[in-house]
Amino acid sequence: MKMQQNQDSERLGGRYWILAAAVLVFLTIVLGNVTRSSSAAEACPDWPTCYGQLALPVDQLGRISMLHRLLSAAALVVTVVAWARISIRRASSHWVRRPLAAAASMLLVQTGLGAGMAQGDAPPSVSGLHLGLALLSLGCLLTALMAAFAQPNETARLPQSAKVPFNRLSAITTALIFLLLLSGALVTATEGGAACPGWPLCGGLLPSNGAAWLAFGHRLITLAAGFLITYQFFRAWRGQRSQPVQLSAATGAMILLLGQVLVGALKVQRGFPAELMGLHAASAAALWGVQVVLVASAWFSGRTSAEEREESLQPLPPFGQRARDFLMLNKPIIVLLLLVTTYAGMVVGAKQLPGLGLTFWTMLGGALAAGGSSALNQYIDRELDKRMQRTAKRPLPAGRLTPAEGLAYGLGACLLAFFLMAGFVNLLAALLSLAGMIYYVLLYSIWLKHVTVQNIVIGGGAGAIPPLVGWAAATGSLNIPSMFLFALVFLWTPAHFWSLALVREKDYARGGVPMLPVVRGERETRKQIFIYTLQLVALTLLMPALQITGSIFLVSAVVLGLWLLHAAYRVLRNGGNKNAHLMYRYSSMYLAFIFLAMMIDALA
Repeated sequence: MKMQQNQDSERLGGRYWILAAAVLVFLTIVLGNVTRSSSAAEACPDWPTCYGQLALPVDQLGRISMLHRLLSAAALVVTVVAWARISIRRASSHWVRRPLAAAASMLLVQTGLGAGMAQGDAPPSVSGLHLGLALLSLGCLLTALMAAFAQPNETARLPQSAKVPFNRLSAITTALIFLLLLSGALVTATEGGAACPGWPLCGGLLPSNGAAWLAFGHRLITLAAGFLITYQFFRAWRGQRSQPVQLSAATGAMILLLGQVLVGALKVQRGFPAELMGLHAASAAALWGVQVVLVASAWFSGRTSAEEREESLQPLPPFGQRARDFLMLNKPIIVLLLLVTTYAGMVVGAKQLPGLGLTFWTMLGGALAAGGSSALNQYIDRELDKRMQRTAKRPLPAGRLTPAEGLAYGLGACLLAFFLMAGFVNLLAALLSLAGMIYYVLLYSIWLKHVTVQNIVIGGGAGAIPPLVGWAAATGSLNIPSMFLFALVFLWTPAHFWSLALVREKDYARGGVPMLPVVRGERETRKQIFIYTLQLVALTLLMPALQITGSIFLVSAVVLGLWLLHAAYRVLRNGGNKNAHLMYRYSSMYLAFIFLAMMIDALA
């Protein structure tokens, strides 16, 4: 038993090292693209130092160039360490060891090419080779990572997997994406875009020179890759609905393609701002990485053509039923409440009604972020939800949607939300939205919910981020007053959800969730509900005193606060499910009304 535990520990540690190496290589590719597309490479003409100094340069371009070199060195070191640990201890199969060895070798060659490029002029072919080796290194690392999780048999043969139609499709698509990224790098290095100014043709029927042919060929590869990614997406949603990794990766590749096209168009339209250039590079590298994960997971899954065909032929429920089930994954009532706080943040931050376009994109991005996070939460809790009466009829525990569909929808919605926010709102709002998604899914759903009685208190920060997103969308920044909106939702959350926990105490006990009534009893929960309600009302009265809000909000805060305190006092004094359920309902209404009062006050 102890030997098995040690082997499991070694295998898990190896996965972490491979994951760290893959992340470092990804960041190196993104920063390298930014370095090539700007004049950052010229800011440090020597190598490996920058004008003989190892410290980060003072100027921004020099820092970018030096940081890229440091990341490249770190990626090589971590990859070699991962390969050494796994090879020496034989903790994994050759499906892990060989890709790791290939990645380490290619990174070593790539580092040498980078050194040569930094110290002198290099032909465009060297630039393309440099990027190609980096992409192949990332692909090898991700293949090793998928093999470490899938643990394919040592005697597995790839030709067997090649007989499966979806596997062949994913492999061809991966090869075409590699050519797409490589040709794009060559077009940039040769400035081929200027040689082919027209679109979709180069101003004439056929290109007139080699640079124009390269740019035109890149466009043809883009068109072919876009077609295959789209076809792969629809094939996955028909024949891979039982495969979480394959379906999620195919959906991610589709969203990343759309996001890259969107960011690329906006980048040109807005004069190549640095944030969009970086996002465009990141989306391209992410597209490659996700596609490699797709093809590796598909080939390692061991599925046969018959199994894929059988799943493809299974009848789907009526469209209306599936649409309702996907809508339920979003938890629409919670999404609407979060959108109220988001819009309030926009109005209060700008002190005026935001424009229609900004409102539309912020609300759409916010709805997708909240809905996608809710879908991921339901995917994580699908087994728990089966044991709870309140959640047993949700689409995943009831079996109306597969777990793979819930995971793919959630990841796709979150990814699309980020691109819409970054493209049509601003990068700060997009990053805040991303932080909220990560907070809710990773920090709360996966960790806090199951390990501490304070899960709701700490996890409340996720629900408090939407008003910050709205504030950042309208103003492009955050300040001290915006933090009061965050604090308001943060303090509101415990009393609201503990009221529900009182009503559903037996449900949470059956599910093994350490909610406050289950761990410390009903009496302590009623007391904490009243204490948090007092703190919430006190905060709303402090805001006018600090001149963050005005008299309209003050009057509203007093009236609404007395109403909510009365409901909380009834829970404290009398208890019972009826009073707790009323507190749950009233607290939802309170949050909507207090933010409405804040908006009216800001516009007065």
